[in-house]
Amino acid sequence: MTGADSPQQNGRSRPSPDAMPTETPPAARPSALALLPLLLFLALFFGAGLYFTLQGEAMGFYQLRAPVAILPALALGAWLVHRAGLKPGEILLRGMGDPNIVLMCLIFLLAGAFAHVSSAIGAVDAVVAMGVGHLPAALILPGLFVLASFISLAIGTSMGTIAAVVPIALGVADAAGLDRALVVGTVIGGAMFGDNLSVISDTTIASTRTQGAQMRDKFRENFKIAMPAALATIGLLLWLGESAPVATEESASAWLALPYVIVLGLALAGLDVLLVLGIGLALAAGFGLAFGGDYDVVQLAGDIWIGFEGMTEILLLSLLIGGLGAMMKASGGLDWLAGAIARVAGGRRGRRSGEFSIAALSASADAFTANNTVAILVSGSVARDIAIRHGISPRRAASVLDIFACVVQGVIPYGAQILLAASLAAVSPLALAGSVYYCWLLAAVAICFMLWPVRAEAAAGGASPVRD
Repeated sequence: MTGADSPQQNGRSRPSPDAMPTETPPAARPSALALLPLLLFLALFFGAGLYFTLQGEAMGFYQLRAPVAILPALALGAWLVHRAGLKPGEILLRGMGDPNIVLMCLIFLLAGAFAHVSSAIGAVDAVVAMGVGHLPAALILPGLFVLASFISLAIGTSMGTIAAVVPIALGVADAAGLDRALVVGTVIGGAMFGDNLSVISDTTIASTRTQGAQMRDKFRENFKIAMPAALATIGLLLWLGESAPVATEESASAWLALPYVIVLGLALAGLDVLLVLGIGLALAAGFGLAFGGDYDVVQLAGDIWIGFEGMTEILLLSLLIGGLGAMMKASGGLDWLAGAIARVAGGRRGRRSGEFSIAALSASADAFTANNTVAILVSGSVARDIAIRHGISPRRAASVLDIFACVVQGVIPYGAQILLAASLAAVSPLALAGSVYYCWLLAAVAICFMLWPVRAEAAAGGASPVRD
């Protein structure tokens, strides 16, 4: 989003925390070599993780930390930027210091502090005692998915949803005897449902503006794909959670659950996510001091710091990925990617080939930028050209563009959503990536819709129907 297109929803005048760098210096000529830094980072990080795992190391993916694995990639990116005649230091710092990156880092810190303080004072136990004990075991996972979906749909941000719901989900996971990765993956899936579908989400606004589609038309088109995927996810979660035993702590004070209730209410009311987390932290501290027995200010200060420390890795990685993304864009990597997919799309005419080209463009851009909003903005103009050439309606193009950016964003282990959830849950990002069933099912449903014959797709969309 830029300029007048930037929404003021949710009481926000600044960019969404789901967004990452959008301002970089003018790009050099398109170059495939500019994509090598991210490939090097992924090869080092995942290669080391797989190696140590095969060696029998239980925490194989924690032997080489991601902020360290990205350093050679940054060096390669800086050399490529210098080779293009640009200033790598300036571009790196601009990417790291982008307001969206800084905002996201603040969210990480506040989310970590709120989650740890809430856990320390017994708020999670109180929520679990009030809620889990009254739910059949089979409904716990679907209930968390629906809760996260509803909140994300209302507030339009997956990051805010994850920060608010994951601490509760962790308490539910421990009480119900469910796998943490499965429970947190369920929350991420619900968060991505709203992020993709909400009319106030940055991705929805970016996709409709770049494709020239009406918001209501894109929502209807998106809903036809997202709802079957959500229903399939609920059915799968019903099956996965059927045999979970439930154990609750009945002695927990109900008052300690109030900070969570207020935080969820403020999030639904559309308050800025920083204010929501700040108020939540203050309330958790106040209720802990009032109802937490021997809990005192010294313990509170220590718990806040422990929460900050738990976010160190994701904070560093977010800053460095912001810089790396800016360097790849400035050296022409993203322009080359968009051009390559556009050339492939131009080789075959027809709706299906055009839609699959838009999907590939959106998914690839997100994989290389680690942000769905930026991926849509980067690939939007090329996607619109493909849509016009292949007779795809604006609403359909916007829907495909948004869906596949969100699908990839929900499953890449180095994306902000999974990194935040992994830090809060203390589980491997790779384990979470395989547990976000909604995103995988959304991709499958979307592909089925793209393969389905369409006779008059453009009747309400303003494009000429073209059949494969």
